[in-house]
Amino acid sequence: MGTTWSAKWIQGTPAINPVAVQRELADRLEQLEGIFSTYRPESEISRFNRNPSTEWIPVSAELAAAAERAHAISTLTGGAFDVTVEPLLQRWGFGPHPTPARAPAEEALAALRSRVDWRRLETRSSPPALRKTRPDIAVDFSSVAKGVAVDALDERLARLGGGNHLVAIGGDLRAAGPGPRGDGWRVAIEDPLSTGPALGRLLLLRDQALSTSGNHRNVRTIGGQRVGHVIDPRTGRPVSGPHLSASVVARTCAESSALATGLFVLGAEAGETLLRREGIAALFLQENVGRAVGRESPAFARLPTAPAQTR
Repeated sequence: MGTTWSAKWIQGTPAINPVAVQRELADRLEQLEGIFSTYRPESEISRFNRNPSTEWIPVSAELAAAAERAHAISTLTGGAFDVTVEPLLQRWGFGPHPTPARAPAEEALAALRSRVDWRRLETRSSPPALRKTRPDIAVDFSSVAKGVAVDALDERLARLGGGNHLVAIGGDLRAAGPGPRGDGWRVAIEDPLSTGPALGRLLLLRDQALSTSGNHRNVRTIGGQRVGHVIDPRTGRPVSGPHLSASVVARTCAESSALATGLFVLGAEAGETLLRREGIAALFLQENVGRAVGRESPAFARLPTAPAQTR
């Protein structure tokens, strides 16, 4: 998935072997890479993208479930979240694709946007299958697959005996149990503008997931301009403006991951009504005169926080 992963847990009785845990979790991630990785030509996603059929294509239950979740988040965000964005990611040079020498012209973007529409990807759970309504639809589940993988590691680690744990893949994580001090796991949302250890917020999570989406880490220089990897599927262009990041706390990491991406595309102003209506716990960081300023939903404001010196 083009990123790193980690797992930590509080040993119980009996203690579990870290080497065995690492092997089990790595094997589980390898299974998911075989489904969702756009870096692997023979992954299930890559083979689906090459398939021009507009009939039902049988897929794994995990891919079908991820597609159903993606459809729900696309509906919720009015298409700001859209897994059919792959043609645009390819043209802008993100994921496994080479960086282009120049930004695409408006005519080229218009042609690509005609291939991007979450409503053109249909899902079926029994038996699990996906269907394209036009043959050149291509998908990228990176904005939800890491969350799916975090939830899978969470389940596997609990089954192995490490129920009090924190697992993370890139900017997606899930905390389970009371943590090392009994009041939850301390997790940080970084300040993207800080060159030091400054944090945008420090939370205490217990049986919750946290995901952050932003354009400050994964960037390309195209035609002399720095652009981020989160593409607005409605315009075909990378998200720009004062938006630094969107962070979401939810019950599952698959949910928080997809929502964070969709909300980052929407932005704080457009997303405010959605956050209040759905009771979503989200924090936007926006740049204001060189500083990161937070804008949080009512549900996020109610989350327990920890003082910075305890991290």
